[in-house]
Amino acid sequence: MEIKKDILWRVYLCFICIALLCVCVIGRAFYIQRIQGKFWRAEGDSLHLKYLPIDAERGTIFSEDGNMLSTSVPIFDVYVDFGADGLREKQGKRFKDNVDSLSISLANLFKDQPAASYKKELQLAYKNEERYYPLKKKISFEEYKALRDFPLVRLGRNKSGFIIDPRDKRINPYVLMANRTIGLSRLNAKQNVGLELTYDSVLRGQTGQRLMRYAAGAYMPVEGAELDPVNGKDIVTTLDTYMQDVAENALLKMLQDNNSLHGSAIVMETATGKIKAIANLGKQPDGSYIEDLNYGIGKATEPGSIFKLATLISLLDDKYETINSIVDCEGGKKQFYGLWIKDTHPNGRLTVKNAFAASSNVAFAKMADEYYHNQPSKFIDHLHKFRLDQMTGIDIVAASGRPTIKKPTNRSWANTTIPFMAHGYEELVTPLHMLMLYNAVANHGTMMKPYLVEAIREYGVDVKNIEPQVLVNKICSDETLAQVIECLKAVVDSAHGTAHKVVYDPAYSIAGKTGTAVTALDNKGYNKGNKIYQASFIGFFPADHPKYTMAVVIQNSRESKMVYGADVSGRVFKEIADRIYGRYLSTNNFSTTKLLDSTTDDSYGMKSDMQSIFNFLNIGYKDSASKGPWRAMQLKNDFASLNTPAYSAVPVSVTPNVIGMGLKDAVYLLENKGLKIATLGSGKVISQSIAAGTHFTKGQKIMITLN
Repeated sequence: MEIKKDILWRVYLCFICIALLCVCVIGRAFYIQRIQGKFWRAEGDSLHLKYLPIDAERGTIFSEDGNMLSTSVPIFDVYVDFGADGLREKQGKRFKDNVDSLSISLANLFKDQPAASYKKELQLAYKNEERYYPLKKKISFEEYKALRDFPLVRLGRNKSGFIIDPRDKRINPYVLMANRTIGLSRLNAKQNVGLELTYDSVLRGQTGQRLMRYAAGAYMPVEGAELDPVNGKDIVTTLDTYMQDVAENALLKMLQDNNSLHGSAIVMETATGKIKAIANLGKQPDGSYIEDLNYGIGKATEPGSIFKLATLISLLDDKYETINSIVDCEGGKKQFYGLWIKDTHPNGRLTVKNAFAASSNVAFAKMADEYYHNQPSKFIDHLHKFRLDQMTGIDIVAASGRPTIKKPTNRSWANTTIPFMAHGYEELVTPLHMLMLYNAVANHGTMMKPYLVEAIREYGVDVKNIEPQVLVNKICSDETLAQVIECLKAVVDSAHGTAHKVVYDPAYSIAGKTGTAVTALDNKGYNKGNKIYQASFIGFFPADHPKYTMAVVIQNSRESKMVYGADVSGRVFKEIADRIYGRYLSTNNFSTTKLLDSTTDDSYGMKSDMQSIFNFLNIGYKDSASKGPWRAMQLKNDFASLNTPAYSAVPVSVTPNVIGMGLKDAVYLLENKGLKIATLGSGKVISQSIAAGTHFTKGQKIMITLN
């Protein structure tokens, strides 16, 4: 009996302990679920739910004349939630009923794989219950519109599982126009340049939020749980697309013809300081030229003879000389403290005005050394007043080059510094610095701050206007100013002026200065093998009532045929000035000198486009074709002959010849044939990957190269 009681006591004890343990477990579960439930559910959701940012629509950058220079276009990423309840109900009947027609529609739209491949892909993803399956990335808005009406997709997100994730892609409708100035918009804002960087906080707007649920290794958006972003504001630049186009084309033509390394052309509105055009082109390893660096704003170099304007103003304003004073150029060669300074051509006794027009290095080195050798700070003070030792203030901060103007306290200061500075050496300034000085002369002595943005706009309404800003009220006396302008006119108007042969035009007056600076190739010194030339011309027009001031600076190469400022940069200046004057300033039927070209130019395009061009350029033409929208054109001696192109009779399945066409016409013709197009370059088509006259299959890819 004692043994039985002992066993029963132990059994009861174990039972009571187990019962108490169960009560504790149940109580703890109740406590966690009822008392702490809200806390733990929130903790669980924090592991699976997360707020992710939604980028705002970035603002557009406009030209002053209303054209879009940089804008955002929508692109869409397409995902499918194959675990969606509506897609899997009734054992997936909705998916199975629509997968064939959906596959055919996708194949017809994207033309990248047959319908059978799409069907296999969709069925496999459905079988694996993929929750955020990436079906397509970066589809266009037109493709998105078509996709919305496809079988299954049109049933809505809950029943189809299709999730559309929109985002923006940044494009420049004019491609390379002012590309470096406008800048780039990248995912990493630190890599942006130009206005896209400077005005990033204005353009980007305010980021929104979207609740995302983590499932199957990816985040899926929770529908209805979004905080909408605030779109960015637009900015209106001071750029004029016509002037920009003219500047880029004139600069590009000279760089190509002269095999130059790089160049810049900047057009400024004289009265305001607005930058109306800025072209920057650099030579690439393959021989092409692109906007790779902002040479006009960001690259400080020794300016050469265009700096003589600063020396001239200093001498005249200090009353040391007048433009009628005589200076002996000593045959165009003189030694200063052991170093020789030479003129391009031998010169004797000249007036200061004629020495400036002939660009005598000896004359200006000699005058500066005579008056400023013992008081160099007086000369440096003038340069400071001209703001040549300060940042320009242009609203592309990251691109602005820092100038270097020596001071007598610098260790590198020597007896030769003043004579060499006087004619454009031993200082570093950007083309924009010099343009500001020349513009101040044209603007009655008032120096304006250069700027590129004139308004910030929100939903079409200006919310901020940026007004012209005066930096220096008067750079010199009116008496000095009148003499300086007379000297600048003499460079172009007088027969011995360095720019007379190239820049002079009896139709309208131009004032300016040439410059040819010797530079060292790759910083290897100024020995004969490494010596190259930087050609410059800066001036304003019309000279009597200036409207625009322009700087053209080109770095030549050892292979360049022309090196001097007038021959290289002066020609670019004249071409740009002619076109601006003819379009905006001339009250008469001004036109540039036109020479008949006996060479034949062949081209292809739409009849209506060609007629518009001929009418605008006053080119005569004869159309021998009887019908059809396409024409083959031969232009010779300023007269165009139009005929029916050979490809008009090409069968539908045969590849047409698009060589010689512009991009718009080539794309139009090839897409109508059913080809899928990829392009490389810009300009006219020079080659096509599928030879003309060969058969192709609909949807086949063709690469066209333009130059």
